Amino acid sequence: MGVEAHATNERATGRTWTVRLDPVGRGRADVRVSCSRPACAAQVLPSAAVGRTAAVEHLKAHLRAGPAPRPSAYCACRAEECHTHIRPAGPRERPAPWRCGGAVVLAVVTDREGRWWRVMECCSRCAAAHPTAKIAATAPAPDRTAPADAFRAAAASVPTVPAVGPHFSHTAAGASGTAAPHEVPAPRSERPPRPTRQRARRGRIAQRFVPHELRPVALRDELTELGELFRAYQQRAEPDLAMLADLHARKAKAFRAWAEVTADTGLRLDAERAEQAAATARLQHLHRSGQAPEGDGPAVTRLLTASAQWNHARAVLTHVADHAPLPGPEARLLVVMLTLRTAQSGVGNLVGQDLKGLPLPDPEHLVGQLVECGWLDIAGTVDELIASRPENPTRIGVPSLTPDESDPGPFTFGRKMRPKLSGWAQRVVGEKKLRKAKTAADARLLALALATGVSLDGQLGPEGEGLPLEALASWCAVTPAELLELVDRLTATDWLTEVAVTDTVLTGRLTERVLPLSCPLA
Repeated sequence: MGVEAHATNERATGRTWTVRLDPVGRGRADVRVSCSRPACAAQVLPSAAVGRTAAVEHLKAHLRAGPAPRPSAYCACRAEECHTHIRPAGPRERPAPWRCGGAVVLAVVTDREGRWWRVMECCSRCAAAHPTAKIAATAPAPDRTAPADAFRAAAASVPTVPAVGPHFSHTAAGASGTAAPHEVPAPRSERPPRPTRQRARRGRIAQRFVPHELRPVALRDELTELGELFRAYQQRAEPDLAMLADLHARKAKAFRAWAEVTADTGLRLDAERAEQAAATARLQHLHRSGQAPEGDGPAVTRLLTASAQWNHARAVLTHVADHAPLPGPEARLLVVMLTLRTAQSGVGNLVGQDLKGLPLPDPEHLVGQLVECGWLDIAGTVDELIASRPENPTRIGVPSLTPDESDPGPFTFGRKMRPKLSGWAQRVVGEKKLRKAKTAADARLLALALATGVSLDGQLGPEGEGLPLEALASWCAVTPAELLELVDRLTATDWLTEVAVTDTVLTGRLTERVLPLSCPLA
């Protein structure tokens, strides 16, 4: 008897499985889609885009065909002793393990790069703690009607009491000798239904549930409304950065008040991040609308409009400076352009005009050197690459940029960002006056460095403090003496103005003409 009771009360561990998207091999475009469920065979598909679509459809098919989450399942996240939910301790706090709670759900968790999707049968509190989790299904509430029905049945079996009450000799009824009937309440089934209490709606914002008991009520309603507004914004066809900035500002204010009520350090940190997000969205709105920050100075419509794009451009130039396979400014410029063509997946397309448009005296020789040293792979010969046309481009690959399971690659931007950065570099390197002056590769490299090293108003260096001569000379692969000649060339081509050179620093300003090509340090 005891063994049977123990088996009845035992809870099954929540289900979990993973769908992955992995490259087939280094330098190849096809990918493998695999599922951890034993009945699913792996698929090989021609590209990452096709593979990602197939992986998502495979996951949806499992969710449609599989059983709903079980109300009595033991949280899979807790069963694996997941450490994701241990909040970072403050200066006077100890880290506390996550406590499970809420309904059992099927949660889909994915990485930010879209390379794996994991389904977990876990509690709603653990699902809310995962930043990327989305709820696919929720277990039904346990059936509570049976106890009430049993109670009614037991009440019905009690013998009924006569519907005639006692009478006394001094009452009028006693004098008349007849018993006055006693008024019995009407049966429960014939009474009018009691008005049901409307349960307050449960809000959710930033993967957090707003508690029903949160006070003041105005704060609870504000958090609930903000969560709905953020979800509605995500469904918009076109972004509205001014609206997004206002939402983040309201979120920062509400989360700060929530943190004061609950003394939760995590809420205070979320409020600070929301303030930063509001400032960033507001700055992006000003740049995209052609306005100057804080209403000062002339409006600048830049080719790259967001601070994240500016940081990615600087990251590419820094990577090339640290990993250039060949010496010399010509090789450095070619490596920059090829890196931007293959930065996201390690492979890309190239035509002969892309090389002929660069200020390279012997592009065939440089490409051959990059192939010989193993930095570059091309489909075919160098001559075929030089002769290729847009309708028949040549496939190229850079093995050091190809991501795999152990190394995701040096860059964090996505496939939509890569062509924007490549187009920006081509605009800088092929700028009209630089081409007319027939400036060499070293001057074009200096133009790239100066475009990514200015303040919002175009002054060189952070807050106009200037740029170190040694760092600029190293980037351009020239000596400091040769760098001064390059500065004069850019000044003559109306790139620089107000130039001043000391023993260590170059100060000045980009001209208004080239400010749209700049990537400010702000």
